[in-house]
Amino acid sequence: MSNDQDDIAIETRAAVKRYAGQTAVNQVHLQVKRGEFVSLLGPSGCGKTTLLRLLGGLEHPDEGLILLSGKDVTHIPAYGRNTNMIFQQLALFPHMDVYNNIAYGLKVQKTGAAEIKRRVGEILELVQLGSYSRRSISQLSGGQAQRVAIARALVNRPEVLLLDEPLSALDMQLRLDMQRELKRIQREFGGTFIFVTHDQHEAMNMSDRIGVMKAGRLLQYGTPSEIYERPADSFVAKFIGDTNLLPAQVKSRDHTNLLVESCGEKVVAGRSKLKLAAQAGVHGMLSIRYEYVRIGPAAEHCVNRWMGTVTDSTYGGANIQYSLEAGPQLKLQANVLYQPGDIRYQPGEQVQLGFNAEDVLFLEDALSGHGEEPG
Repeated sequence: MSNDQDDIAIETRAAVKRYAGQTAVNQVHLQVKRGEFVSLLGPSGCGKTTLLRLLGGLEHPDEGLILLSGKDVTHIPAYGRNTNMIFQQLALFPHMDVYNNIAYGLKVQKTGAAEIKRRVGEILELVQLGSYSRRSISQLSGGQAQRVAIARALVNRPEVLLLDEPLSALDMQLRLDMQRELKRIQREFGGTFIFVTHDQHEAMNMSDRIGVMKAGRLLQYGTPSEIYERPADSFVAKFIGDTNLLPAQVKSRDHTNLLVESCGEKVVAGRSKLKLAAQAGVHGMLSIRYEYVRIGPAAEHCVNRWMGTVTDSTYGGANIQYSLEAGPQLKLQANVLYQPGDIRYQPGEQVQLGFNAEDVLFLEDALSGHGEEPG
């Protein structure tokens, strides 16, 4: 995190929020830089929406501070902060056309008519709805209504725009289109966006940084690549992307690798990817991403390799996902790129499988110790 406070748009310091004795947000420290697109990601009930509401002033923390551009706004309500929020339910005014929906906030602030016209015109161009100003809300598609809601939120020029799962009601293709559109708008507007989602792909596609939450805590905060390649624990590893998680115990270590025992097998894990310098005897989990498991000729030069059996295969167009067994306990999923003409293994076939030491991440925790699996 940056030590330059001038670079920080919004921040929480040890924020805690409780409801009826239950802790919804638990000692969260979060810094969002100016101009960043940050996603808060986690399963339902993890506290991400409560944290967003604390940032927006719709809730106030029981402990800790909220700072906006370095100013303490902990007890300032939403209307007193230069932030704005878009909810899952867009709450557009059905009796107003697009122009007046967007202009509403400016009119409340007693902005002059000429200035309203100029700013609404600018924001309509930004969201690519320049010719829609006199359309009624009922005439808009789902994606167009989303863009009107974004325009209405941005026309007041908030320092931070907060978005609470605004794309969740859209069908898959429109959702993908709106992800690209929202990122474009954020980049061209130059603002700071904080986006709540439970969809890992959405967070990975859009974000400069991601905060993964569970049970009120911020488990990890980093770039998409940091969180994918160096997850803080097995919950994060499982929640971001597809990974095999295998219980393991460290047997020995040297300057390069760990030797661990997992599922009755000896496995070499590369030290270069370790977050912690695990000692012999330590229990934890091995994380091996599906795409790092190699099968057939591709496995021949892997440090860790076995003969195994294909138990299932699922065709996914550009890839095939295989379920594999290399013994009574060692079961793996592999995601293999596929082109017409490539070998395609069938259930029941014997095949060599393996993975390289540098593709194994030893995590010094047990998934069962972290409560429920991500949902």
